Amino acid sequence: MQTTIDAAGRIVVPKALRERLGLRGGTRVEVTARDGLLEIAPLPVTMTLVEGGEGIAAVPSEDLPPLSDEVVRDTLEQTRR
Repeated sequence: MQTTIDAAGRIVVPKALRERLGLRGGTRVEVTARDGLLEIAPLPVTMTLVEGGEGIAAVPSEDLPPLSDEVVRDTLEQTRR
């Protein structure tokens, strides 16, 4: 996919990529230069372990978008490689 850098230096991430990666407005990202390329990665979300009635759960410090079936499948495929 292609996009354009505007006069203020901003880059629009195409909607299809944002949806696929679970990115939304306000998501904090780390931008680095590596081998002449820009790498953009979401910052990890802080989690707190909370003990509940059925065990321990990791509770995020911020609201996260729901996981789509596609994101779960892609993650499983990447971890199996």
